[in-house]
Order: sequence, then structure tokens, then C-alpha cells
Amino acid sequence: MNILALDLGTSSVRGLVLDADAEPRPGALARRKVHVDIGDRGSGTLDPAQYLACLVECLDELAAAGHLRDVHLVAVSAQWHSVVPLDPAGAPLGPVLTWLDTRPAPAPGSAGPADPNAYHERTGGWWHRGYWPLRLPWLRARCGSPIARFVGLAEYVLGHLLDTAPMSVSMASGTGLLDLRALTWDAEACELAGVRPGELPELAPTGWSGRLRAEHARRWPQLAGVAWSVPVGDGAASNVGSGCVDGRRAAVTVGTSAAVRLLHRLPAGEPLPPLPEELWRYRVDHEYVVTGAAYSSGGNLYTWAKRELRLPESPELHAALARVPPDGGAVTADPRLGGDRPPGFAPAGAGELRGLSFSTTGVEILAGLMAGLCRMVADDLTVLESTVERPMEVVLGGGAMAASAWWRSAFATALAPRPVRHRAEPEIGAIGAALVALGRVPEAGRLAMTDPLDEGHASQRSGAAS
Repeated sequence: MNILALDLGTSSVRGLVLDADAEPRPGALARRKVHVDIGDRGSGTLDPAQYLACLVECLDELAAAGHLRDVHLVAVSAQWHSVVPLDPAGAPLGPVLTWLDTRPAPAPGSAGPADPNAYHERTGGWWHRGYWPLRLPWLRARCGSPIARFVGLAEYVLGHLLDTAPMSVSMASGTGLLDLRALTWDAEACELAGVRPGELPELAPTGWSGRLRAEHARRWPQLAGVAWSVPVGDGAASNVGSGCVDGRRAAVTVGTSAAVRLLHRLPAGEPLPPLPEELWRYRVDHEYVVTGAAYSSGGNLYTWAKRELRLPESPELHAALARVPPDGGAVTADPRLGGDRPPGFAPAGAGELRGLSFSTTGVEILAGLMAGLCRMVADDLTVLESTVERPMEVVLGGGAMAASAWWRSAFATALAPRPVRHRAEPEIGAIGAALVALGRVPEAGRLAMTDPLDEGHASQRSGAAS
């Protein structure tokens, strides 16, 4: 049995075929870069039609190469927090607002939750620009046409391909509108968002699966009748793909953005454990939750610095970075070029560099930015560890981490004395989504083979850091 895994990321759309143990089939990967429109005032949007076209191209490529034969299941990993307003016919009334967008703000005179701590415990989020309770009123005030309903990017894309596309509890938890225990839309959060009945997606029940629409089944006959599983939030999927599925292992993932997360079993309906005020909590599915912190900077730091500082191509750049100490050296940095993810409120453009001199090189500036992110992760990992009984092992993963041995060494330095390992496979999100769809989350720790950090250096893979 093969599994088609789709990764609906921020900087790219990817489709890959996995075997029954969720290991990638050689050569069965299609990838399309997507353009994120990032503006000076904090915008971060995607064109929904272009995004859908990129996914269709990936499926066409895999089908033409014969990779869709023997596919029995489709799994999806998708970016959290995105939202797009639709008209009554289901057409977008604007671009997709991604997690990168820092523009939404409360309307003048609007009040937040009655009890912010209780709200945070129930929803796992805050009354913050990164979540739908602030995003939806902001979008409504700026939309020139009446909005019929709101969906995330995953629901928009799958709504075009499948017979139905309800929102999974995993994707719903990233909106900030979901009661994580009851798995229903939270009444207070919906009131803050100003949503009316029918404006939010239907929530997918346990065991839901979708099928291709007839016209798409004719286009990809290999997928006709194949079950599509509900999407899994990208951070949750990455934890599972990294093998970090209990309180012994934390995942530090660096792709376009970055995050540190801990996953544990908490079936729907069970009481929610205390949640530190600095951390969020989302759903993996009806059985598991993931707790952590996220950052607007990750592989995009590497991409930005390489472009703007005109740094050399990868082999030469890796060699130059190897000569910089893993703590970043003399240059220190605040890497929040894109502002804060929740719960922080620093705007886009909050990044800083310190310790520059006329002898400072572009490579040292890059190293300072990368090391700055490592220190932010280390601080939040300490908070995350306060929720468990013992220090954790850390697994590094993600495309940017796979591309840079120096960054892995810098994280090991910042996270010491914790044991640090590396999951060298860059497609951890797609693999994790497949394991969730298969109901094999408890096995992920055994299936995800990690390397000691020195071996991880030797197995560095080529590719872009984003």
C-alpha cells in the first residue's frame, strides 16, 4: 500500500508518495514554490488560485510519472492560522491571510475575553492578531463585498478537489476559536470574532474521509475512490514525523518559520492540564494535543540574508559558516524580522543586529541571526520543560535544519546540556500527517530514525534552507 502525502506549506506545495511505513518512495516527489506577498506594513498573503494551481501541477507531475499507482490513502499536512473570506459562490474575496501577516488589530473600543486566563486554557491561544477572533472582524471591516463564510487555506484547496471539505479539529485548533476539550466552537471566541451561524466551517467528525469530485477523479483516475484523511496542522505533523510523541522528546523544527513543541495524549473530553501563559496548545486530532512556541523567523532568515548580503552558493557558504563559533561569535541579533508570533506583539521590522564593526562579514551577520533564533528556542524550551517531570531529549528537524550543519551545531550549543539528535529526513510534516492518518502516532518514535548530532552533520542534505 502506498500513501500520497501532501504538504501545504507557506513557501512551497509538495506532494510525495510514501510506503506503508510512511517512508518516502525514491523519486516520488513533486514540489512547486509559491510566492508569499510580504509588504513593509506587515502583510503576508498568498494568492489562493495560484496556490491551488501549484497543487494541481504537483498531482499532474506525480500522475504522469506513474507514482500514483497503488495509492490507497491521501494524507495532508497544512499550515495553521491561515484564513480567506469567501462569497456565497465560494469564490475568494481577497488573498489568503497567512500566519506571517501582522496587520490585524482590535477595532477601537473592542474588549477582549472576560477572563484571559480561562480563555487561554480553553482555546490554547490568546486574543491576538494571529488568531481568527481578531482576524475575522479585521477582514470584514476591509472587505468591499459581503462575506458569506471564512475558511482556511486547506479547506479552500480541498473544497475544490473533494466532495466535501469540513475543517479538522487540528486545523480548527489553530484558529483560536476551538474549545480544545469539548471540540466545539468556543462561544466566547465566536462572539469576539463576530461570526454568525454558517460563517464558520463544519467540523469533521471522528473517522471522516473525503473523495475526489467526479471531474478530478477523471483527471487522476489512480485516485478515484481513494480516501482523503482530514488535514493535520503542520506543527503537529512535524512532531509526529520527528518521532516526538511523548513527554520524553521535544521537537525543534526549522522550515520557513521555526517552533519548539511537545506532544502528548489527551483524548477529547478529558480535563486540560495547566498551560503556561507563554505557550500555546493545539490539537493533533481527537486523541492528542501539542504544546509549544513558534517564531516568525526560520529558514526565511537564511534566505533573506543570503539574498540581501549576496552570500556565496551553499558549499562555499557552509565552509565559511564552519569557521564561525556555534554561539554566533561577536554579532548578536534579534531575529524577529517578521515580528512576533503569538503571544508577542512586536511588529514586523523588529529585528536588530548588534556588535557590528568594519571587519564584520556577511557570514558573521547570518550566523548572528541564526544563533539569535537558537537562544529564543532555548528560553521557551525551558518553559516547556516545566510541564513535564524530567529534562527532555531534543530532536532537530525540518528542511532548513537538514540543510545546515552549522545551525544544528548552534542549536546543540544553545540547548546544552540536553541530548540533541537530528531527524535528517526533510519531509517530516508529510510523513507525520501520514502516520496520524494511519492511526500510528504511538509508533512514530520507533519509525522515525534519528541521528546523533555528529552523524547528522555527516549526512547533511543539499537543498534550499527554506
